[in-house]
Amino acid sequence: MFDLIAFIPRAVAQSIPLLYGSVGETITEKSGNLNLGIPGVMYVGGISGVIGAFLYERSTQGTGMNSALAILIPIICCLIGSLLMGLLYCFLTVTLRANQNVTGLAMTTFGVGFGNFFGGSLIKITGADVPSIALSATSNVFRTTLPFAKSTGWFGKVFLSYGFLAYLAIIIAFIAGYFLKKTRQGLHLRAVGENPATADAAGINTTRYKYLATCIGCMIAGLGGLYYVMDYANGVWSNDGFGDRGWLAIALVIFTIWRPSLSVPASILFGGLYILYLFIPTGMNLANKELYKMLPYLVTIIVLILTSTRNKRENQPPESLGLPYFREDR
Repeated sequence: MFDLIAFIPRAVAQSIPLLYGSVGETITEKSGNLNLGIPGVMYVGGISGVIGAFLYERSTQGTGMNSALAILIPIICCLIGSLLMGLLYCFLTVTLRANQNVTGLAMTTFGVGFGNFFGGSLIKITGADVPSIALSATSNVFRTTLPFAKSTGWFGKVFLSYGFLAYLAIIIAFIAGYFLKKTRQGLHLRAVGENPATADAAGINTTRYKYLATCIGCMIAGLGGLYYVMDYANGVWSNDGFGDRGWLAIALVIFTIWRPSLSVPASILFGGLYILYLFIPTGMNLANKELYKMLPYLVTIIVLILTSTRNKRENQPPESLGLPYFREDR
């Protein structure tokens, strides 16, 4: 029998990295920048937080950890690492006007290599027998739930059994949706993504908006990598452990038709589809399991086809997405 109460928390936990990545990429794409480096940004954000947590745990051995510092240090390190990736992307694509597709793919390769290099270095420092590093003390702080969650039965298990980064992801998604739709700065950002020449003529600093949107989007996506390590993976870093979650986050942007608020239910749907094969009995038939793993991508393709056939402007990507802007071309 399908255990829905056990399935929903697993789906939500699986969805949070996707939610962070998709919201960050949506903000970035609204400025006209197509950042295919989100998987690499998530790796850099994750390993940067791991480095900060690792150094802090080693410095407090025998003295006890401060919970506030155990949270702040990894988060700050994660945000700094992700910010540097965003600045690098903007320098190449906005300032130097390099091809955005090639730059994004190069940054994904760089980010994965960066994470594996420093992750492997930390593993060697610890002298672990297995190719992974465990930050259990820091993970326990990140995974702390509300004290009354366990006493509320199924309601607590479904809605209250997550760490604070899960709820922060949902808050950020709704704030991003409100910002893009209801604020003047959000209107300016959307104008830059649709037609940077017109926005520039109206006095909007297109370069500043592209830099800010991309850097903030990368910082949000980087938190997805930190969540995966510290919460979902119980503080265990292993090289190449993220799988294809970064690419799923990019696919989720298309699925939500560039609306951050829709990313919350959509990411849970994707998270559920991603782990559905674990809850549906398939016996020893590995082919069926692989077919179930294809479901998130199959759904994205269907949505892309439906979006393309419906010609509604609000359901289309920003008109200047992926195109460099040179002021003298106006």
